[in-house]
Amino acid sequence: MSERIIAACDGAAKGNPGPAAWAWVIADPAGTPERWEAGPLGRATNNVGELTALQKVLEAVAVGTAMEVRMDSQYAMKAVTQWLPAWKRNGFKTAAGKPVANRELVEEIDRLLSERDVTFVYVPAHREDGDHLNAIADQAASDAAVSQQAAGTALGDTDPPVPAPARSAPARTAATRSGSAATKKKAASGSAAGRGAARTIKAKYPGRCACGQPYAAGESIANNGKSWGHPACAGAAATP
Repeated sequence: MSERIIAACDGAAKGNPGPAAWAWVIADPAGTPERWEAGPLGRATNNVGELTALQKVLEAVAVGTAMEVRMDSQYAMKAVTQWLPAWKRNGFKTAAGKPVANRELVEEIDRLLSERDVTFVYVPAHREDGDHLNAIADQAASDAAVSQQAAGTALGDTDPPVPAPARSAPARTAATRSGSAATKKKAASGSAAGRGAARTIKAKYPGRCACGQPYAAGESIANNGKSWGHPACAGAAATP
């Protein structure tokens, strides 16, 4: 009997609704990320991103696969494990008599679940001691929501994105931020002198760099090979 596959999935929306995306990551038996994928959704809600991520990770494994899916979305998990039977009995109406939101996604996930042995595990999001696979899926979905570009091992992106520091990390002071900005500027200068500055684009939407600091829509960003962020950070990551 084959071992149960461990996977995590997540969705993101920069605004609700706003630029959205989905992502999943599948690990080997030791828990090391083995393959991952992320894709854009245009303008959508966070719930659509979460449900789509679940749909995509189920589609990524063969019928009959035994798998554990880790998620930080209680809505998506409860929709397909707790609320679905009642929705079916009520003709896909809520207890208040309103049409169930995202019905098509829920029905497709229900069909996929019927063909796979799936165990769900809820994991809290954005925790320093949180699940590392969920953190990767979260970052991949966030990056895809910002760039609106697909990514993953099937597209040649062998290394998964590096999660940004947890939001529960101690807040940095103004002096620390000022010093960090100076360090970034110096790093960018040294990188440009040595081998030319990293290629940049204008961010379509606001996002968060791997250094943990945000960037705004219209700001110049660069790809460090794993995620999008400040050009200085990308240059520093590429320096041997």
